[in-house]
Amino acid sequence: MSGIQLSRLAGQTPPFHVMALLERAQALQASGRDILHLEVGEPDFPCPAPIMAAAGAALERGDTRYTPAAGLPALREAIARDYRQRLGAPVDAGQVVVTPGASGALQLVMTALLDPGDEALLCDPGYPCNRQFVTLAGGVPKPLPLDVGDQFRLSQEKLARYWGARTRLAMVASPDNPTGNRVDTGELAAMAAWCEERGGTLVVDEIYQGLCYGAPADTVLRHGGQAVVINSFSKYFGMTGWRLGWLVAPREMVPALERLAQNWFLAPATVAQHAALAAFDEETLLIAEQRRQLLDRRRTLLLEALPALGLPVVGGAEGAFYLYLDASRHTDDSFAFCQDLLEKAGVALTPGLDFGEGHDPRRYLRLAYTCDEDRLREALRRLANYLEAR
Repeated sequence: MSGIQLSRLAGQTPPFHVMALLERAQALQASGRDILHLEVGEPDFPCPAPIMAAAGAALERGDTRYTPAAGLPALREAIARDYRQRLGAPVDAGQVVVTPGASGALQLVMTALLDPGDEALLCDPGYPCNRQFVTLAGGVPKPLPLDVGDQFRLSQEKLARYWGARTRLAMVASPDNPTGNRVDTGELAAMAAWCEERGGTLVVDEIYQGLCYGAPADTVLRHGGQAVVINSFSKYFGMTGWRLGWLVAPREMVPALERLAQNWFLAPATVAQHAALAAFDEETLLIAEQRRQLLDRRRTLLLEALPALGLPVVGGAEGAFYLYLDASRHTDDSFAFCQDLLEKAGVALTPGLDFGEGHDPRRYLRLAYTCDEDRLREALRRLANYLEAR
């Protein structure tokens, strides 16, 4: 049998290392083991009740038909209004495109901005799928290695150093995954202007925008400029499984994005869009704020406890729900460490291998504080016992 001939892209796309660990963790759980899941980026909170109610009402009305490719006009306006009223950014509905998750937004943006052979600068460490979206568009992902001495923070000086003749865009997340670092939005706006002067674009991933600690949520769009912003209903609004995101772009770019969306996605999921209309209601925003405060308490608990275990936190941990840990005192193979920790202690973490190659990822672990404080204390107890027995 000759078998199916896969494309080069399919054959070369690397796996998420964490998914192998998640699969094993789920198998151990199914066998009766108590597993503490600190590996995947999905908090234990249920979807807020107002969003669920809005979805139920849409189903009862029969609102299940296709929407425009760029999304429900009412949802585009609701997103723009939130930028104006809550964040003070001059965004109008004509700049907003609703997408099938932030991943759909990334696919649209990369394809709209990159021709084959064009380079995209991607922070290392950073979200691994960004590399694949660049490759899918025919572009060349170019690592922008961040330094542990700078707490893995991006600066305009570093951006300039790695910008090349074929560079067409640079992408930064704030807050980011895996370190939780934030970049000042005024500084981001300056980077966006710098990119624009060179015929390029700054793409800012703001999907953890609402989950900030020690400073209010902000957006690069408040400072004007030509940045393209990616966002999502998954993290702050707790709608992970609904697969709904959005992007904000300069108006002149939106017709091209709509054409691409028409051909690739047709439209985002209709019921999810009707549900998301309730995300900006006062009741939902109150729930989201209460959950942000709970996440901050979890973060504080871990920040106080982990250094004593020889697992110092690298990066500012100023947002999102992740901590990036330097495990070099205990291992030079973070994937093997995570495998062993899962088998012996029932604690699932993510190895640094998933977040790039230029920052010695075998030294690092990502911890997602996505379960309640009692479970986190149990995870700390198991970690301490495991490390003591090594």
